[in-house]
Amino acid sequence: MVKRDKKLKKAIESYKEEIEKHFEKLDKDILENDEITARYHIKEIDKSLIASLEKKMNLLNEIKNTKESPENKRLINLYRKKLEEYKKKLSMNKL
Repeated sequence: MVKRDKKLKKAIESYKEEIEKHFEKLDKDILENDEITARYHIKEIDKSLIASLEKKMNLLNEIKNTKESPENKRLINLYRKKLEEYKKKLSMNKL
């Protein structure tokens, strides 16, 4: 179980880094007026990365028999809120 905990923690950190990288790329694309690539990054963050991060966090909580930590919940909500701001910048209603 300890090995699985370590793998999940490493995966969680990896997803956090990947989400931050995509947000940086998204900023760059918006500055360069590259809407197509910006929309790709929004979809990637929304549909893939945040969902996977949340799933890994839930798995870790199940293994440890703990409830979802408020810190993790805040982080997920922060990413979603930030993503919604970007969607508004690009006038994206539904994706």
